[in-house]
Amino acid sequence: MSTTSLPTSGSPAPPTTGGTTLRPFKAPSKSKSDWLAPAILTAKTITAAAEYAPFPYIKGVSGTVLSLLETVVAVKKNREDLEELHNSATEIITILHDQILAHGNTAAIKFKGLCEELESYLKAVILAIRNLQDQSKGFRGRVKEFLKASKLTDEIAGYQTQIQGLMAIVETNFKVDKMYNIITAPSFAVVNTVQNINNCPPPSRIFQGRQAILDKMHQFLNTDSGNQHIYVLYGLGGAGKTQIALKFIEQSSFSDVFFVDTSKVETIETALKSIAVSKSAGDSAQNALRSLESNHSNWLVFFDNADDPKINLNDFLPKCNHGNIIITSRNPELRSYGAHTLVSDMEEADAITLLLRRANKESSEENLKLATGIVKELYYLPLAIIQAGAFIPKSEDLEGYLALYHSNQARLLSEKAAQSHDDYAQTVFTTWQISFNQLSHLAATLLQLCSFLHHTGISEDMFSIASKYDFPSWSPPWEELQEPLEFLSHFVEPTGEWNSLKFLDVTTEIKAYSLISVDAKTKLFSIHPLVHAWSRSTLLNEEPLQLCISSILGMYITKIPDNEIELASVQLIPHIVLLKYANPDRVADFRKAFWQIYYYTGKFKDAQAIAEQVLEKSKFLVGDDHADTLLAMGDLASTYSRLGDFQKAMELNVLVLEKRTNFLGEDHPHTLLAMGNLASTHSDLGEFQKAKKLKVLVLEKRTELLGEDHPDTLLAMNNLASTYYDLHDFQKAQELVVLVLEKYTKLLGEDHPNTLSAMSNLARTYSDLEEFQKAEELAVLVLEKYTKLLGEDHPDTLLAMHNLASTYCDLCEFQKAMELQVPLLEKRTKLLGADHPDTLRAMANLAVTYYTLGDLNKAFRLEVEVLQKQRPLLGDKHPSTILAMENLVKTYQTLGKQGEMEELKQLIKDTKKSL
Repeated sequence: MSTTSLPTSGSPAPPTTGGTTLRPFKAPSKSKSDWLAPAILTAKTITAAAEYAPFPYIKGVSGTVLSLLETVVAVKKNREDLEELHNSATEIITILHDQILAHGNTAAIKFKGLCEELESYLKAVILAIRNLQDQSKGFRGRVKEFLKASKLTDEIAGYQTQIQGLMAIVETNFKVDKMYNIITAPSFAVVNTVQNINNCPPPSRIFQGRQAILDKMHQFLNTDSGNQHIYVLYGLGGAGKTQIALKFIEQSSFSDVFFVDTSKVETIETALKSIAVSKSAGDSAQNALRSLESNHSNWLVFFDNADDPKINLNDFLPKCNHGNIIITSRNPELRSYGAHTLVSDMEEADAITLLLRRANKESSEENLKLATGIVKELYYLPLAIIQAGAFIPKSEDLEGYLALYHSNQARLLSEKAAQSHDDYAQTVFTTWQISFNQLSHLAATLLQLCSFLHHTGISEDMFSIASKYDFPSWSPPWEELQEPLEFLSHFVEPTGEWNSLKFLDVTTEIKAYSLISVDAKTKLFSIHPLVHAWSRSTLLNEEPLQLCISSILGMYITKIPDNEIELASVQLIPHIVLLKYANPDRVADFRKAFWQIYYYTGKFKDAQAIAEQVLEKSKFLVGDDHADTLLAMGDLASTYSRLGDFQKAMELNVLVLEKRTNFLGEDHPHTLLAMGNLASTHSDLGEFQKAKKLKVLVLEKRTELLGEDHPDTLLAMNNLASTYYDLHDFQKAQELVVLVLEKYTKLLGEDHPNTLSAMSNLARTYSDLEEFQKAEELAVLVLEKYTKLLGEDHPDTLLAMHNLASTYCDLCEFQKAMELQVPLLEKRTKLLGADHPDTLRAMANLAVTYYTLGDLNKAFRLEVEVLQKQRPLLGDKHPSTILAMENLVKTYQTLGKQGEMEELKQLIKDTKKSL
């Protein structure tokens, strides 16, 4: 986090009139206890003078010092243990008083918070001393015991650290050249330190967490390696980089600490000149660097806010093998300077604590739960959490904050709190706006286009492959694609080749401000979710860019080969869902492309809506019998099949096959595709002989036309193997699927979805051939690969889960089967609905497992539900319906429901007769 610093040079010289001379208080005593009298006199003088000052908090802090000194009078013995504590306090109020009287409002505004902090500290010390005096043991012994108590020690250490920070700021901002005796935790002993903190502010008073980063910094910077230590904290603006650095400095002990505002060359040179002057080494930046290079003490220079990628920071680093440097930057390129840590989001527990502290809310069970929801919504970004915490006290409504945030995100993330705990002047949105304003027009446009996509999984391929779009027959006209083509042309050579270096230049420009990040392994871009939301807020008119990125995605999808589309869909679906294909009447029409993404990721309802729109539009534009219309009809039929609406699918598939046979002939690839689709629908309806007849014909023709190794031929072979399995011809199924698996592995690789489909079919045949161990090994492998490749909720993954559970049942491992079947039923219900055939199949299998495990009531309830839904959906003659009846008969018999059992047995008998 960057910080707004006070000037390091150019400040007016302290006045010699109008106030007490700027000298720290010095106790002129010979006796160890004589220091109290002059200290009390000084405190009384300042308190009296404060009566006439227009700033009441001066009176408050000086009166508290007087009260503290009077408390010490009552101690009687061992007052010297507290002498330096009160000397330091008196020194500070003297300086504060003189500066406020001399500089009026300007100084008063700057030091108001310092006075209030000091007063709070001194009151705590007074209370601690009085508590010690009330105890029975010797005072010195009680002090030692007091400091051993961890909680009290931490509190005193915190107050002492604040005193140290206050004195350092006063000293550097007002040219007080005197070195002070500063109290250091955890005891009251005096340490003569030579530390000079050059305009370096303390960390936020509510700093929280980040211990892992601090530990890493301590380990690196406190190791004597004989080399200069450089540590870089880099990351997004608002992630807390500056605060971590300041906290580290507060916890450390360096001979000198110099703060350099690195946002501009001018501020760097000004800070370095100030260092030179303070070390009596001259008055230029080069003088400062030479001074540091020749100074072998343990100094540290803090280069904060080194965000401008145009500044060569190396020009301002001391060239030597000693000393310490901390750099904070949004630019990840600065990692090359030394050890580094990416500063990103907070740990959840620390984020919750930070929110509640800033909101002044107690850590009750209810508040912790509410805070958890808020910090998750803010993606654990420190600055966003602090802003939320600052806003909540306005309404005193922690519970209602999220609802307000959802409807007013931009405003709440742009609103600066009236009271702050550090010097950072920017809000979440304004800190990123500063970076955005530095981007070129092309870089800014790319970032804004990406804000309409999902915040992860953005690839260069989306743009490079889209640039090769070649306008297929159903393509939107060139005029509708003018804007996306114009944008892509910035990265295309006159030869038409994509220039990756130009694209890299633009993405590097955005990365320099940490507005995007890139995974080194996958090469995929990501954007912090809040930056993602903010970048949309930079637009006055969203629609043109939204339509532009919609078209680019559509152009990209149309260029993906058929055997890669299923894998690509997994990557693309988050983008498509977020985009929601807005304004179809205004955007280039790529609905057919988007249908594929929804279909191959199992979002069949969305796919259905798009397929129906495409078919209707095609009929209107080119007529019922056009090839494009028949393709759209086939897509809709496939979607109906996946939705379990087999009758609608059958009607369309019959019509498509009839028209294609008439117009294209029996051997045309489109005719064979229609024949394969119709065969699959026969299988869905349990008409396995009809399916087999068509699938054998498709395989024969594809083998003759395309050859044995063509992907379409292998698909036909795999489909026929499934039908052999349905017909319980397991030997033929195995022979085919072994061959398919061998060819797919060679052609597409072990992890391609088609290969895994063949592997899954082979596992099924192993089970039915009673080779259960082989079946289990293969089914486990298939599930692992599908989960990794397509995700836990993909339809193919769920089918693999179904098959493995069935294998466990074959092995009589029913507990393992149930552990898979319960989540499988939940996932299919959520994805497909409670009445889908696949959901009912999962329900039926779980019922069988419950029955086998002796849980008859659960089995009975599920079996009744399955049969009630399956009969109207598939009909009484469907094999799945008959199997459901037979299972329920067994359960009736076990439960002693004789009448219901006999009635259902008769229905099964009559149904089988009619087949």
